[in-house]
Amino acid sequence: MSIKVDHILDAKDLACPMPIVKTKKAFENLKPGEVIEVQATDKGSTSDLQAWAKSAGHDYLGTDEKDSLLKHYLRKVSKSEKQDESKHKQVLALTELQKKVENQEELFILDVRESAEFAFGHIPGAKNMPLGHMQFDKLNKNKPIYVICRSGNRSDLAARKLSDEGFEQVINIVPGMNQWQGTIEKN
Repeated sequence: MSIKVDHILDAKDLACPMPIVKTKKAFENLKPGEVIEVQATDKGSTSDLQAWAKSAGHDYLGTDEKDSLLKHYLRKVSKSEKQDESKHKQVLALTELQKKVENQEELFILDVRESAEFAFGHIPGAKNMPLGHMQFDKLNKNKPIYVICRSGNRSDLAARKLSDEGFEQVINIVPGMNQWQGTIEKN
């Protein structure tokens, strides 16, 4: 699995709680949206880092295990992403999107998560364009765009940006990939 990361943290040969302590310290220097790869050998680090990320409000993206090396991927969440209120007018429930996908409707799904998140699992056929790197000129203003992220917050921000750029058929999907029950593809 090829995942683009912004930082690598060596926590190999460290026992609990040191991988979390080092990760927490490293997060202080990360910018929102950046992805860190935490390399560990302690098997308990998987559940520890998942729990820490959840309690701290950051994204645990997944773990890649080869031999005895665990590579954990976490993403720093910005304060604006942590808000729960959707502000974009056009919203579609995730279950409704799933029905459309299962019925093989022709859809343009724009996944605005970071590339590492996308690599761990995405809706088949979705196009990845991280929120911080949106390229409006590569999108069709004449077709509906279904915008999805992990929870519905980044996709809300992206949907509002698209609307501000003159896109009229923008639909924010809520809650997001963290609740997706359909088929996924991995890179």
